[in-house]
Amino acid sequence: MAIPAWLRTDDRAVGFHHRPAQPGRTAEWPDWLPADLRTSIEVAGIVRPWQHQRTLADALFAGRHAAVTTSTASGKTLGYLMPILAATASSDPVIGVEIPPRRGHLLSPTHTALYLAPTKALAHDQYRVARELAPSGYRVGTLDGDSDEAERRFARDHARYVLTNPDMLHLSILPNHERYTRLLANLRYVVVDEAHRYHGTFGTHVALVLRRLRRLCARYGANPTFVLASATPTDPDRSGAVLIGEPSITVVDDDASPRPVRDVVLWDPSASPTGGTPTDEAARLLAALVDEGRQTIAFVPSRSLAEVVALRAAERVTGGGTIASYRAGYLAQDRRDLEGSLQSGALTGVAATNALELGVDVSGMDAVVVTGFPGTLAALWQQVGRAGRRDRDGLAVLIARDDPLDSYLFAHPELIFDAPVEQTVLHADHPPVLGQHLTAAAQELALTSDDARWFGPTMEHLADQLASLGALRKRPTGWFWTRPDRAVDHIDIRAAGGHAVEVVESETGRVVGSVDRTASDRELFEGAVHLVQGEQFLVTSYQPDEGQALVRRGRPGYFTQALGTSEVTIRRWQHTRSFGPTEATVNAGTVVMSSQVTGYLRRDEQTGRVWDQSPLDLPKHSFQTRAVWFTVPAQVSAELGFDDLRLASALHAAEHCGIGLLPMFAACDRWDLGGLSTPMHPDTGTATIFVHDGLRGGSGFADRGFEVAERWLETTWDRLVRCGCETGCPRCVVSPKCGNANQLLDKAGARTLLELLLTGSVLQAP
Repeated sequence: MAIPAWLRTDDRAVGFHHRPAQPGRTAEWPDWLPADLRTSIEVAGIVRPWQHQRTLADALFAGRHAAVTTSTASGKTLGYLMPILAATASSDPVIGVEIPPRRGHLLSPTHTALYLAPTKALAHDQYRVARELAPSGYRVGTLDGDSDEAERRFARDHARYVLTNPDMLHLSILPNHERYTRLLANLRYVVVDEAHRYHGTFGTHVALVLRRLRRLCARYGANPTFVLASATPTDPDRSGAVLIGEPSITVVDDDASPRPVRDVVLWDPSASPTGGTPTDEAARLLAALVDEGRQTIAFVPSRSLAEVVALRAAERVTGGGTIASYRAGYLAQDRRDLEGSLQSGALTGVAATNALELGVDVSGMDAVVVTGFPGTLAALWQQVGRAGRRDRDGLAVLIARDDPLDSYLFAHPELIFDAPVEQTVLHADHPPVLGQHLTAAAQELALTSDDARWFGPTMEHLADQLASLGALRKRPTGWFWTRPDRAVDHIDIRAAGGHAVEVVESETGRVVGSVDRTASDRELFEGAVHLVQGEQFLVTSYQPDEGQALVRRGRPGYFTQALGTSEVTIRRWQHTRSFGPTEATVNAGTVVMSSQVTGYLRRDEQTGRVWDQSPLDLPKHSFQTRAVWFTVPAQVSAELGFDDLRLASALHAAEHCGIGLLPMFAACDRWDLGGLSTPMHPDTGTATIFVHDGLRGGSGFADRGFEVAERWLETTWDRLVRCGCETGCPRCVVSPKCGNANQLLDKAGARTLLELLLTGSVLQAP
């Protein structure tokens, strides 16, 4: 399908990128693949493997850890399933073919394999694919939060291929390893899917969970081979090796699968006087493409917007298509029903968060609408890759948001289409996180000096520190966990900060969804408008300590936006350097962030106009994280001639623009970051701008900001200079996540401030 004429000729279509079709290159089936498995795969419709599938399969069969980084829908699954099925499913094993010496076993159907995905939906989709390709009766099982007791028991006691997620591995399998001896002692392969998602603090946690897994497998005599699957990494050899704890891994990146034509359109609503908000444009494009008969996904950045876009698109559809929303927080059966409808084609359009981006292998999608640059090129190409699958030409439309990063990228499209994706930020030796996992490892099996093989050279020092704090007990034979509670219950690998709050309809008692505790103060406060699958609910009672919010149906004509305050205290001043001619400094270290939701705005549902503001009395929350901060020397403030109010406004505007542009240099989204600025901070004694990681303990993004500080500030200044607005707009300094509703923003002052810091002079008076 070509780009439709109405789309190509619209003023809002400001850029195009065409990828031509590519033929596929096939290979022969491996000699080591048993005949019954080859027959089963051929019956499923696969005549021959693609060359990269064969290359990957051979590497894994030979016992080499590998990363496969071919494009979305290139068949990575078959590449690793061939050796997995050969080891775990074949009724005709290759007798006499010896496994590599480091294993010391003959190929046998008694082996097991483990599959890890960041979402439940992806594991369930893998279950479907494994059942299609494996012989009848193959014992594959899913193990996640949706599994009932019978499913969990089957996965533990009988399944040869167990499909789960890092959370379940961390909280259930490893702490109860003696109950999972069959799985761990025979573990031959471990699949880590969507490996590029494991970065920052979450990635560090997962890397250490994998080290705990490998340590216990070694205890039971197994040494599994790891395969990392991802369509979008820049440095899979480095990041993959760090993730699993090896010096190097094999990389398979020569994509031999056939690729259909794919066209990408850059869509800028501001380029036409008839353009609407990005949300309006997403709904309009979703409806129009569905009316053309194209099965379409519109990716949006938040749960609430998924609901809004689906609702508005469904109202616009005229051709009989069906449109729904899909996001995290839905009940398990609702998710399965939506995924099934997408697979069957009964659902022709969906507005989704990245819960679907990661969640389900949707075959034959015709079009993708991406509502705003999703923070990283890796995430963008993961979403765009949904278009044009299975030999069908694809169309993708990227809608520009009123955002500094979107505006910068649309002005420099080569940074979208020609630049490599961002490097993965991952530090497996981050002491606060490593220390937590050492306590879990000690409870699973007493730590000894030999475990530095898994946890690195700092392990013994950290274990001694933990012993001095009473978290572990040191004895002649090692370090032990001696408390009655479970160590893993104190480790939140997603840094979510607590259990989810259930959303309960007060009239019926029905649970209609859930919200993570970290977000619940901002989304479920009393008086909030909460959206679930196109339905609007008013929050009548918010009880976070009981894990519950009561709601009732209603459509009041407005939506709500939380307001709040933040404070920062420097706990550890770790790195500092001067930059520019004014002796300004950039610094990195550990800080304590305190935040509180203090009120909310009611905004008109159609126009976004503020109706009124209401106060809230919610508790203050504090957490320790990493930050980068810039100090402005007193002489610079004096030379600017700004009073405290204008200086605060200039700092605030520079903070907003800088946060919006840091994702150009780090594999993060602006929603992964927070910020605070002040004309006089008590810990620095001068005007200061802070940008901090949004996750407890830090995620590495702020430290990356320290590394690239000068280029980051220059890019921020460039955006302030080039933005055509007069006083500031969402394309430069207005932030969608500002806790005080974007009050006190001085764009001209921010531009002048950065100019003076970078060059020592001012080119244009503010």
